[in-house]
Amino acid sequence: MRKRLIVSAASALSLFLAVPASASDFRAGTAGVGDSYYPTYGNGGYDVSHYDIRLKYQPATDELEGTATILATATQDLSRFNLDFALNVSEVRVNGRLAAFATSGDQELEITPARPLAKGSQATVVVRYKGVPSTVKKYGFTSWHRTPDGAVAANEPEAAWWWFPSNDHPSDKATYDVSVLVPDGNQVISNGVLAGTSSQAGWTRYSWRENKPQATYLATLAIGKFDITRDTTASGLPVYNAYSKDLGDNADAARASVERTGELVDWLSGYLGEYPFSSVGGYVPNVPTGYALETQTRIFYSPRQFAKGSNTSVVVHELAHQWYGDSVSLSRWSDIWLNEGFARYAQFLWSEHENEGTAQELADYVYASHPADDPFWTIKPGDPGPDNQFSSAVYERGAVAVQALRNAVGDEKFFRILKGWPTERRYGNATIPEFQAYAEKVSGKKLGDVLNTWLFTPGKPAVGPVPPGTAAAASLAPGAGADAGQLPAEPKSWKKIQDTNSAHETHS
Repeated sequence: MRKRLIVSAASALSLFLAVPASASDFRAGTAGVGDSYYPTYGNGGYDVSHYDIRLKYQPATDELEGTATILATATQDLSRFNLDFALNVSEVRVNGRLAAFATSGDQELEITPARPLAKGSQATVVVRYKGVPSTVKKYGFTSWHRTPDGAVAANEPEAAWWWFPSNDHPSDKATYDVSVLVPDGNQVISNGVLAGTSSQAGWTRYSWRENKPQATYLATLAIGKFDITRDTTASGLPVYNAYSKDLGDNADAARASVERTGELVDWLSGYLGEYPFSSVGGYVPNVPTGYALETQTRIFYSPRQFAKGSNTSVVVHELAHQWYGDSVSLSRWSDIWLNEGFARYAQFLWSEHENEGTAQELADYVYASHPADDPFWTIKPGDPGPDNQFSSAVYERGAVAVQALRNAVGDEKFFRILKGWPTERRYGNATIPEFQAYAEKVSGKKLGDVLNTWLFTPGKPAVGPVPPGTAAAASLAPGAGADAGQLPAEPKSWKKIQDTNSAHETHS
């Protein structure tokens, strides 16, 4: 578990006499949103509605300079507030006036505006900064990945610190404009749609826009030399994919997988409802990482995801996140099952579609392949803890929990829930208890027992993910399966699904 930040108690005393007496009612926003997994991530006292990020980047030296304009609303009478950021700041302005600033802990930028912010008031915060992101490590790692021809920012649960200041927690979503100036011959990839390009004096500016709310960790940036494909889905959705030109042996397998994005997003829409964003696509940069990440509208894939050949299953997983995780985002990191359990279950549905094993067969195989004394069963997908947030149990046992839910409510109600939840909660945030309440409303059944068994109870459940009394349940009872040295036949899709297990094993 990562060490906690130590936030300084420095105050705005120097400005105390310059503000009205009523300013004594103003107080500093907290240096964290209170998430139990990452207590210092995010900040209190305000809500961001928009980020405008203007950058200049030199790939040869990894030098980045930028100006971030943040539109926010104070949620309390605010004397001081924090942003999460790791690069060197030269100037901060709040509502046009120079603001005092200081740093504390690993990623806290403390800002004291010249005039305090009244609750409900809107603020424009401008931060000027520069640095060499690849030289910056926080908590022993970096989310900024150098490539032979540029760099990539992509990680979970934190990536923003290395390229823009933010309220870095998924509970505070915002829209984005990202504009980056790079030497001619380089390209810039980010979220949303490419709003325009312009060139002058050997430099080209790329301007991207994401017009739907987006969590900070889902914002991505890639700079380098790419082969780019553009298309539209059968339903007319713009598709934008990009591949580094030096992917070597993984290049063709990557294309054979990611180029099916349009087909797969249309297929998923049949299960999950209308696609929630204005574009879709993915990019495969030349990075040594092994994970993929559901960066909103523009999915990040490591080349190693395709080292064993094409893999549409991982594309399905990350696309499913566009509904479960991106459009409907976590209110707190402990509810990671709402992201990963359903994204893995989408792979089960794709396996059914491809006649490579049904969702029930896959759930049975997961249950049977882990004996009762396997540490796999000690992890609670509904609250795995920060050290196990991206454990395979969160994915696999999490998907089995979804199958158990399906069996408990029946297919008709289950697929109504699967599609209705991301429709009802579109662009918002949610918790597992809120999902349970919704599923109970749709199904008319109490679901506490089934969800507690599969999400919150350590240990191997007494029976598999089917109603007790069925033949399948009996065959998977204690003493059967892995505990007795017997396993059901391995579904054909199993190895491809397993190849995505590293999808979010992000920190090294």
